[in-house]
Parts: sequence; structure tokens; C-alpha cells
Amino acid sequence: MFLYLTSGTPDFMEKVRKKHKKEDMVVLHGSGNSLLLHETEGKTKFATPRKFEVIDGINSIEQRGYFVLNNIPVTDEGRPIFEKRFLNRSSAFTDEPGFIAYRLLRPIKSDIYIVLTQWTGPNSFEAWKNSKKFIEAYSKQEAIPGVDKQNIFNAASYITTYSGKLLEEN
Repeated sequence: MFLYLTSGTPDFMEKVRKKHKKEDMVVLHGSGNSLLLHETEGKTKFATPRKFEVIDGINSIEQRGYFVLNNIPVTDEGRPIFEKRFLNRSSAFTDEPGFIAYRLLRPIKSDIYIVLTQWTGPNSFEAWKNSKKFIEAYSKQEAIPGVDKQNIFNAASYITTYSGKLLEEN
């Protein structure tokens, strides 16, 4: 499975989604721009998307709620280590109140992995971040012989958040 991202104005992203109703597309609205996600086994309908392979996922992504994208730059040699760590973390939020969906996205032609989580709202996400499960999942980083933690990351990670509705609609 692949997930493709493109960005633009809210109106344009909605027009593209409506044009391809039979495709699995979701529009995410942020401050300043909107993203259009296209999840498919086939080719995307986007001209110049950011491309990702879905390497782990839970539930279907829906056109609602609150989306958190943790963007994590990983070195080429750090990819196996990073993936091993994150493939063991999906159970950290599956039973959390307000959780909807999750994707671990491996970049194609980029170094930035995305950990995408979907929640019913920002309060659900914040409650999970303050939960015991979160602290346990993110404090357990087993040491790997001969690998320095800093060697697997190219730069600091950053988080972007989006809504499944236009911000004016909230």
C-alpha cells in the first residue's frame, strides 16, 4: 500500500478529491495550507506528490477528526533501526479513547518518515501524550551495539497538525 501527499489551497484540494470520488482520498486542513492524502495499491492521481510506502497501519483514515503528522528525518543507515523501533509502538495507542487511525510511512525519494495518527480531536491526542502508555512506549529505546542514537537522525523531528474539516467550520 502507498500513501501520496500533495498540498495546496483548501478549495483546490477539495475539487481534486471530488473529481476522484472512487479513490481513497482525505483532505486535511491546516493553518496556511491543506494536504490531500491518497492511499492506494495503484498509481496516484497527483502530478507531483510526496510518495510513501505504508509499512504499518491501523484502521481506515476518515474525513474527520484531528491529524498529527510526526515528520522524522532519518539517515539511510538509520532506517532499519528506526523502523524496528516504530513497528513495535503501534499498540501504544490502539485502545486509547479518541484514537481513529495510524500509519507509519516510509519515504520514497526522501529521508523524512511520517508517523500519522488520527484522533477525534486535539484533546484526545493530548490525553494520549500524557498517558502512561505513551511514556512507556517512547522511553523504551533499546540500545543497539555500535549505533549512536544521533547517527540515525538527519535533523530534529517536527510535528504538523491538521483538521478533517475546514478550520472555519470548527
